[in-house]
Amino acid sequence: MKRKWILLCILIYSSAIYLSLRVYSDQNETHMVTDAGKLLPTKMKFVQNVQSTRELQQWIKETKKTGETIAIAGMQHSQGGHTLYPDGTLLDMKGYNKILAFHPEAKTITVQSGVTWADIQQKINSYGLSIKVMQSQNIFTVGGSLSVNVHGRDIRYGSLIDSVDSFRLLKPDGEIINVSRTENSKLFPYVIGGYGLFGVILDVTFELADDELYQHRSEAMNYEAYETYFNEKVKQDDSVKMHLARISVAPESFLTEMYVTDYMLAADQHEREKYMELKEEIVALPKFMLGLSRYSDWGKDLLWETQKEYFMNNDGKYETRNNVMRSDSEFMEYENPNKTEVLQEYFVPIDQFAEYIDDLRPVLEKEELNLLNITIRYVDHDEDAVLSYAKDDMFALVMLINQGRSKQDIQKTEKIIQKLIDITLQHDGSYYLPYYSYPTRAQLEKAYPRIDEFLKKKREFDPEERFKNLFYERYGQ
Repeated sequence: MKRKWILLCILIYSSAIYLSLRVYSDQNETHMVTDAGKLLPTKMKFVQNVQSTRELQQWIKETKKTGETIAIAGMQHSQGGHTLYPDGTLLDMKGYNKILAFHPEAKTITVQSGVTWADIQQKINSYGLSIKVMQSQNIFTVGGSLSVNVHGRDIRYGSLIDSVDSFRLLKPDGEIINVSRTENSKLFPYVIGGYGLFGVILDVTFELADDELYQHRSEAMNYEAYETYFNEKVKQDDSVKMHLARISVAPESFLTEMYVTDYMLAADQHEREKYMELKEEIVALPKFMLGLSRYSDWGKDLLWETQKEYFMNNDGKYETRNNVMRSDSEFMEYENPNKTEVLQEYFVPIDQFAEYIDDLRPVLEKEELNLLNITIRYVDHDEDAVLSYAKDDMFALVMLINQGRSKQDIQKTEKIIQKLIDITLQHDGSYYLPYYSYPTRAQLEKAYPRIDEFLKKKREFDPEERFKNLFYERYGQ
């Protein structure tokens, strides 16, 4: 009996030591975390997952005592280090993903910030409702989308900030407040487009739109005709609800040929039910074609002609709003140990588009930049957010670039990007902040003249600088 008792004590003691060591190890383990482009591997102290508001609030209060620095993450597709900070704690919000309230008659929905746009589409589609504003892909979290104040193909609702009714914010001190245009309203334009620097967005109430039936209208044209086409056939035509354009990066038609697709309100909306099932795209062929374009000029020419033919053949096609806003990004997934793909997005006033392209062309023809695609969207003038990118009615040019991962390759891309941004600024344009921090501080100040006001407000609201990221480290210190 005595021997059994001794063995039991040894077992309990050993277990206690093991658990203590395990806890100590977990607390001191570092995590190597990186961004979607894999150019910013960062050692972070800990990854914190949360599922409940109470748990999250308690954790924020506890980490305030220990002085933890926090970077907030959703799907981590921003590429400028906005979810990373050395020796900081990564707050992973993907598990905080409940739909809290849905009122079809009022056309509103309230969701936790880890919910994706795909989750919302699944919930509201059968009620004949749709999201007003989101990215072209639906894989992103609501919190991340608010933090960068996204825009998409819709040309009637502006940026995401326009469709937000209210949200709850967990402050750096652990207090939870409501924020809207009438309650704590001064924070509203800082937190939306605030890149996670003011606290944790908990849940958001959005205004919804009707899930309309659209008919595609596609047309090919020269870049010089695009401004007139858009002003006369798109912007002034209320039946055009969404718009997408591409300009060629293929050597044979470089920055000259374009094709556009307008999504026009179908004459008979009663036909919508025939098309309302949420689609799943087949990505094998576009993925293969994009792969060819990465490594050869003939691949770029082939991809351009194939894309153009595909969209032109879709002229007259019917599609619901929800399905238009359901593009699959899987075809862009890319794994290469030595290379990666980065995004840049430049905004230029509509009336300067052709001249802007004429100034971009010689630089892009001269520089060794593996440019794979340029998609063009329209963004309505909107300065609600302090860091607004739409100082005018703008065309947004989204560039997909293949580049190396070495330090030399990064520096090379940085120099080219800075040249492109200089041209953009010369045309009264701006650039989007969620991507790599290649721009200089002077370029940032010119594109975003309220940046110092933004940083001052951040330090007033978070004087201990509990919420930080590499973007803030680069420009805010």
